[in-house]
Parts: sequence; structure tokens; C-alpha cells
Amino acid sequence: MSDENREEYQAKIESLDRRGSGQAVVWRENDKGNPKKLKLVVPQTIPGEEVIVDALYPTKKWSKTELKEVVDASPKRTIAPCPHFDICGGCVWQHWEYSGQLKHKTEYVKNAIESQGFDPELVKPTIGMERPWDYRNKMEFTFSPEGNMGMHEQGNFKNVFDLETCLIASDDMVKASLEVSKWAKDHDLKGYEKEEHTGLLRHLMVRQSFTTGEIMLALIATQPPSGELEEAVNDLVNRISQYSKVKSLMWLENTLWADRVDAEAIHVLAGRDYIYDEIYGYRYRLWYDTFFQTNPTQAKKLIDIALEVGQPKEHETMIDLFCGVGTFSLPFANRVKKLAGVEIVESSIESAKRNAEENGIHNTYFLAQDARRGIDHVLEKFGQPDILLLDPPRSGAGGKVMRRIGRSKPKRIVYVSCNPSSFAVDVAELKQFNYELKSVQPVDLFPHTVHVECVSQIELKE
Repeated sequence: MSDENREEYQAKIESLDRRGSGQAVVWRENDKGNPKKLKLVVPQTIPGEEVIVDALYPTKKWSKTELKEVVDASPKRTIAPCPHFDICGGCVWQHWEYSGQLKHKTEYVKNAIESQGFDPELVKPTIGMERPWDYRNKMEFTFSPEGNMGMHEQGNFKNVFDLETCLIASDDMVKASLEVSKWAKDHDLKGYEKEEHTGLLRHLMVRQSFTTGEIMLALIATQPPSGELEEAVNDLVNRISQYSKVKSLMWLENTLWADRVDAEAIHVLAGRDYIYDEIYGYRYRLWYDTFFQTNPTQAKKLIDIALEVGQPKEHETMIDLFCGVGTFSLPFANRVKKLAGVEIVESSIESAKRNAEENGIHNTYFLAQDARRGIDHVLEKFGQPDILLLDPPRSGAGGKVMRRIGRSKPKRIVYVSCNPSSFAVDVAELKQFNYELKSVQPVDLFPHTVHVECVSQIELKE
């Protein structure tokens, strides 16, 4: 890049953007000599730090930067332990002491609810992890056109760096994944090139139960595992057989243009097409596309808090919206008279039914329908609920669903959220129905990232 496309500035980091990068503001003169504000985006920085950066293409209103020097470092700055930290787009806060991350997440949640007119003092300090590493039970890695397996580079999604390790996944997951990576290189198998729609290997999905220890490996490819690939596939099965915890080795065909983990055909190379996992004493079957809480240690805390604020009683009825495979449904069902779960994904509802049956729970009713229509169906069948729990996607439940919840008049609402901003907007919809937000408990399920979960207590006023 030529010097005319970059300029050096010294600036103070004032805030963080939604991706976790620092933000600063400087002033520069334009071609006419007039001062213009330039917003800088500086990865791997902490609010309050003074830094020297190269601003790239500074003639725009905002600029990405290259960090040259931290002139005045935050006392919370630390050395990132991962060798991939400088290029990986995953754990963007490894340079920040964990206590600082937790404090920032608490302030983020406070700001989100205050923006909708709620008292920020309702937000409790974020619950963190005693050991914020090795916490993920599922990872998805991508193959580059050259055959390297790893993660996408930060700021350059087209590039995939070759994986050496991953500090937020278990050692068992990493070792098994690296064996697949080595196998692909030994057989000179090329990765998928999405612009040309060429290549063989697209993704590797690995998940492990932290309770049973069982591992699933799902290799996503553009061709079936037969014909000219038969010898390589047999070698893969042989190599993976040395990992006794791998109970499911699958080959998923995906010829679609969309670059996501998906399957048009499933080939079980070894073991079964699912693994068993447990959470909160309940056993679940997990398939390759099953949504399950990614951090089982903190997920238990989510359930603890949900039960505490929901106060389920054995004579009460309950609705679990966006219930998935029943992560919250089963613990609550054991404490209420009857529970209805609503989820739009049919495969998740089938799993929820099976999970309830296998855990000896017989007071549940699971419905595959969208949330708004599902509420109407359940109300017609069971009447007004005492408790309603919802755990919607990042986009939130939406105004129509929240207003439908308000009109159904449950006594207590437990809102589990993975996005404080959409959560605050959703809960504001309940004010018109005489509901009061009583407490918000943030829980850190994704250390070293910008994400934070919340469990809130909402009650109908007398």
C-alpha cells in the first residue's frame, strides 16, 4: 500500500465497536484545509489506551488501522496466549485480562437496557468462569482452496490460516481435528473455492460432550466418499479409529453455493450419526445440526438462574418458546404440572420429544410452529400459563411475539437472551401490558469475545 493511502496518528481509545475493536476519533485537514473528523477502528486495544496507528485510506469518514505502538497501556492489558491471536477473528479479547472483559460486558448490558428506559441498576455483575479456556463443546473449521484447515482471518474473511491449536476447545477436539487436517494434506485434497465452486473439502465440524466424553467429527465435502476417494476415506477411518472417544465419524455432502455447514446426504463412516450429552442431569442426543448450548459449564448456571427467577411450582402450567431440543424444558417440566414447548425447527421438536421420553418426563407437549402462532395454539389447548420462558435467536423475539406474550398474561416471564440490545427492545414492549423488569443477570458463555448472555426476571404487576 502506498504512503498516500495511509497516515500515522496518535489517539486515545474511547470505546469499543460491536466486533470488540477499539474506537478513537482524530481530526485531519481535507484537501481544502478544513478540519474533518476521522473515526479510527483499532483492533486489539482497550478503552483508555493511548496508541499510535497507521490509518488506512484516511480520506474516508472512518478508517481501519494497523496498530504500531501502545503508548499508554491499560493496567488490564495482558499477553495473548494463543499463537493465532494476531490473525484469528475468534477470541478478539485475549489481550484483555478476564476481569476487565466481565466489567465491560456488565456495562454493555446496562447501557442496552437504559437505552429503553429501564434502570441500569437492575443489572447484576456478569458471572464469569473460574477457568475461561477449553470451554467450547463445538467448533467449525474451514478448508482453504490450498487444503489448509483453520479459521477465517480477522478482517479478511476470504483467507483461512492453518490451524495449530485452539485454546477455547478441548485437547481431545483439537487433536482429532488436527488429525483430519494432516490426513487432507497427506492425500493432497483441495479445499472448496466458493467463487469458482470447485474443490472438495468445505468444513470440519467437531463437537464433544464434556460429560460423556463422546466426540463427533463431521466432514463436509462436495462429493460422496466413494470412487476415487475410497482409498483416502478408508485411511481417514483407520486414522480416526485410534481416538477412542470419537463415537461418530460422518461425511456430509454439500454442493450448495451457500458457504455454511449443511448436508444434502449423510454418510456414516464409523460409529453412529449422533452422540450423547448431558446437562443438568438430563441426557440428550445430539446430531450434527442440533442446537445445544456451546458452553456446558455456563449453561448449567443459566438453568440455575432461570429456575431461581421463574419459581416453578408443581401446580403451575408453563410455555417454553424457542425451546430447541428442550434444554430449559426438561428441568422446568420436572417442577411444574405441565409444559408446552414451541419451536419452528421440526427436527429440534422431534429431538425434544425423544429427550423427554428418554428422561422419563411425560408432562410435556412439543409443537413445531413459529412462536406467535404457537402461543395461540397452546393457549387454546391449555389456557393461560403461569410461567413463560423464551430463549430467542440473536435478532430477538420481535414486537408481534412480545405483544402476544403480553396479551396472554403469564404471571412470570423468564427471558434468556444472547443479545442485550434486542432483549432490551423486546422487553420494552411489555410495559404497556403492566409488566415490570425485576432483574437482569448477565452470564459469560463466550470468554474473550464480545458476546454475553442474560437471564431476566419479569413479573406482572398486581
